[in-house]
Amino acid sequence: MLSIGEFSNICKVSAKTLRYYAEIGLILPEAINPENGYRYYSIEQLETMLLINRLKSYNFSLEEIKIILESEESQDEKLYLSLIRKKKEMEKQIQEFAKTLDQLNNDLSNLQQGKSIMSYLESIEIQLVEVPTMYLLSIRKMVHEYEFAEEYGHCFSRLFRKVADNKLTMLAPPMVLFHSAEFSQSGLDTEFAVPVKEYVTGTRDFYPGLCLKTVLYGAYSDLSSVYTKQFEWAEKEGYESNNALYEVYVTDPSEVSKESELITEIYYPVKKRSSNSYTQKTR
Repeated sequence: MLSIGEFSNICKVSAKTLRYYAEIGLILPEAINPENGYRYYSIEQLETMLLINRLKSYNFSLEEIKIILESEESQDEKLYLSLIRKKKEMEKQIQEFAKTLDQLNNDLSNLQQGKSIMSYLESIEIQLVEVPTMYLLSIRKMVHEYEFAEEYGHCFSRLFRKVADNKLTMLAPPMVLFHSAEFSQSGLDTEFAVPVKEYVTGTRDFYPGLCLKTVLYGAYSDLSSVYTKQFEWAEKEGYESNNALYEVYVTDPSEVSKESELITEIYYPVKKRSSNSYTQKTR
């Protein structure tokens, strides 16, 4: 048996931490002297402590580690599945850090050349296009920001099923229309839609008309930059909003291996601003 001090020294974990681990039921002393309260650990528990430390180094929470240790399944099987999940999380974080580092290096390069840190906006291209009327098979609902990824999959699965069941012809990739300008407590007024050739029950006309169009190659996190550039362009050239903003997902996010392969078309329906609305806006 090892005293708490000896166990602490071997495992490089403080006695205070060991007491906390015992308090939450992560690893309990093998024995406690009833007379003086001294805690003792077995030699076998050294490996358990090493496993805990190893899993902590992989960013497992103490609660996650406890679940693994207490699992009634084969611990190796549970551990394998948990490590696979954690590996995927870490790979995603590495990709995000790599992207952020590239962005930081580009900003440093621009500043060294005397350019603004926001000069990357100049590379965002905007086209003024006329988009014809289309028939939309759609689902419209209030969606919170944290629900969007789940609702994307759920709503489009329903729409694709309806397209197949009714033998409809899809004319373009799926799209999402945003009918409200900002998130409220009830969410964002969002319409998930598929353009189809046939007009059937459940479809509606949508005429975007004149639109600002930008094609984004890369992560959805860059969408805010595109919208910023489009709004700035519209303000400068004398245009204002005329319909729901919408995004067309040229590539299916579930079928790409990395964010750089994503292609998204962003449309901002506009009309020429009247002199009256401009006067009211500048007062």
